Amino acid sequence: MSTFEQLGLSPETLQAIYKLGFEEPTPIQEKAIPLALSGADIIGQAPTGTGKTAAFGLPIIERMVPGSDDIQGLVVVPTRELAIQVAEELNKIGEYKRVHTLPIYGGQDMMRQIKLLKKRPQIVVGTPGRLMDHMRRRTIRLQNISIVVLDEADEMLNMGFIDDIKYILGDIPGERQTLLFSASISKAVETISNQFMKNPSLIQATPRNNTVPSTEQHYIEVPERKKFDILCNLLDLHSPEAAIIFGRTKKRVDELNEALSRRGYSTGAIHGDLSQAQRNAVMSQFRSGSIDILVATDVAARGLDIEGVSHVYNFDIPQDPESYVHRIGRTGRAGRKGVAFTFITHRELEHLRIIENLTKRKIIRHPIPTLTDALAGQQQVTVERMLKTIEEPAISAYKSMAESLLEHHDSVTLLAAALKLLTKEPNTDPVQITEDHYAPPRAKKQRAKAPERRQRRPRPRKAHR
Repeated sequence: MSTFEQLGLSPETLQAIYKLGFEEPTPIQEKAIPLALSGADIIGQAPTGTGKTAAFGLPIIERMVPGSDDIQGLVVVPTRELAIQVAEELNKIGEYKRVHTLPIYGGQDMMRQIKLLKKRPQIVVGTPGRLMDHMRRRTIRLQNISIVVLDEADEMLNMGFIDDIKYILGDIPGERQTLLFSASISKAVETISNQFMKNPSLIQATPRNNTVPSTEQHYIEVPERKKFDILCNLLDLHSPEAAIIFGRTKKRVDELNEALSRRGYSTGAIHGDLSQAQRNAVMSQFRSGSIDILVATDVAARGLDIEGVSHVYNFDIPQDPESYVHRIGRTGRAGRKGVAFTFITHRELEHLRIIENLTKRKIIRHPIPTLTDALAGQQQVTVERMLKTIEEPAISAYKSMAESLLEHHDSVTLLAAALKLLTKEPNTDPVQITEDHYAPPRAKKQRAKAPERRQRRPRPRKAHR
């Protein structure tokens, strides 16, 4: 697995990536970015939810010349929702290179778009119909485009945009780089690539679909602000001997580790900012049982071979199915049973379905555990500890004390008091965890709800012989 530093990206772009919290590229990013940076035309075949936007977004940002008055990059997408989503991500990636991206789509006031175009964005993300409107009005000129991207090409062509795509590409200089990303390679996609691309390289990134069969997989739909309290309830309910909690970013992991420690849990954190010596120290504590819970990012936990991890908690849903498979693979090893819980917000439901489709496994909805559930879990743990202690020879030293207490109190009251003292009751002290802003990839079904209305060009009349 490569790192972003090894892909040839500029320091400014790397700074933006790490601000977003991503530590390592997804498979499609790892394959596409070096080729795209070399100037090659690319056909990228990868499903939705595998990091395709950054796969073409990082190279297109690198190709831009800040301060230029011309539109240098064009991304064509099938729907207005996707136009907004892609533009938002490109603006985040281009923050430190001062590259501005503008979304153009139908349903938005044309005069407002014209006004925004006068601010000279370097990149335009647009739907076919609205792009052609601007081209006819000459409010968008494409003669200085150096790189063009067709995103979700199969969906766009299935919606009947093939003539529109030909019209748009036909107005862009031939000396350009073309990147095409599609979940499938249909005949229409092949037609476009044969006509408008120069010796394109085909790259494919199909996520693994073999999740650990002995691992139960659950998800809990919960508002962002309640995630931490629900996590604590789960930990109290399950009382895992060894668990891993995954956070999406390094900041998230540090905050979770500190907050859990304040609540009384035995935790340690590992992420990319720690030295190898620091990571080794934390891992040594985890393996020896000195700490029960490891809080980690994906990159820090990659390759960990730890026996006895019974539970994995995805505090943040991973950005791609590969990461999900990797995470839950930390438990359910060597034929043992494992359990994985993934926290999602309502807007992440579609992304969860993408993971289900690509891993070919159903993730079961789990009810939100309450404080009552957590307390019952801790009480059960206490009972099990007491029953185990009964078998220990050293207990005889305490029998005379027990007999003395029974002279003044009934046995049920004494046992209840012992259970109360030994039970770790749930801590409800308020803890603030910063919301980890993340827009999950939208599923095709969701994006297709508001397609750009296709506008057909008048067909040229055939000359009579």
